[in-house]
Amino acid sequence: MAKPRKISLETPTARARLPARKKSYFVRVAPNVALGYRRNQSGFGTWSVRFADGSADWLKSFGIADDLEPADDKTVFNYDQALKQARVLARGEADTETTATSSAPITVAEALTQYEADLKARGDSIYNARGPRRHLGAQLFAKPVALLDSKILRRWRDGLLDRGLRPSSVVRYAKSLAAALNLAASQDQRITNKSAWEIGLQSLPNASVARNVILDDATVSRFVNASYAHDQNLGLLVDTLAVTGSRPSQVTRLLVEDLHGGSRPRLSMPKSGKGGGKNRTTRMEERVSVPITPALAAKLKQSAKGRAADAPLNLISACPPVSLYVVWGNLTE
Repeated sequence: MAKPRKISLETPTARARLPARKKSYFVRVAPNVALGYRRNQSGFGTWSVRFADGSADWLKSFGIADDLEPADDKTVFNYDQALKQARVLARGEADTETTATSSAPITVAEALTQYEADLKARGDSIYNARGPRRHLGAQLFAKPVALLDSKILRRWRDGLLDRGLRPSSVVRYAKSLAAALNLAASQDQRITNKSAWEIGLQSLPNASVARNVILDDATVSRFVNASYAHDQNLGLLVDTLAVTGSRPSQVTRLLVEDLHGGSRPRLSMPKSGKGGGKNRTTRMEERVSVPITPALAAKLKQSAKGRAADAPLNLISACPPVSLYVVWGNLTE
């Protein structure tokens, strides 16, 4: 493929002669596609790609020109490298005649936003999309997904370990980011670099070691009693957790009608949404019978007195703002 020529843009020396201005200098790369160079007062020029067909136009910046530092083909690009990146962003491949797409290339930040919307629509936890955001720098946020490579992502993953995060947390964030990038790739044929995150965000060894803490009965009783002492509703929540062994997300979804008394009291416990999957929302609506002690049944019945059958069984929302860690801290002082 012949290289588009633009003498004034091809070398740092030639670009240094251009007047600094807000408007970019452009060279045509392909039908409806142009490579742009913006000369800044600082001397650091920037590259961009523009698509314009008269109906849908977009402009996307993607890197720094090698005006004051050598090109690395990662964040700093010479003219030939910038031409290649422009074609990748516009068409998905640098060496084909694939028609350019009228939509702007999606960035990592936009991919996470789309992933969060998808999770919300499917009834899944949006935390999976928000978790990685706290650990992504501005440069990676703004990076087009189509220009990611395994080295960039591997450096980000390993950097989380250097900052002291647990391997299991690093793997969780990496999986969430990979899921967002996979969703973006499924919606944009220009994104052909899935191997970048398959390699760069690989799971860490020994990251799935269980962190179970088994408490003896005496400690559990102390925890329950301390919770009751702090607040009656908090005590009922912790007591129910201790007796049933369920997750807080399950217990807080219990309704008044889920309490069954009699000689063998029980709760119709909602299933956990743990594990994801397409049927997660449906599974969380299912219930299983869990036996409880007569003492807990009596407390729950008294607490639910006068409330409708479809009202929450546990009024944890009525508790004063408090973390269970505060109660635990009081026990260990």
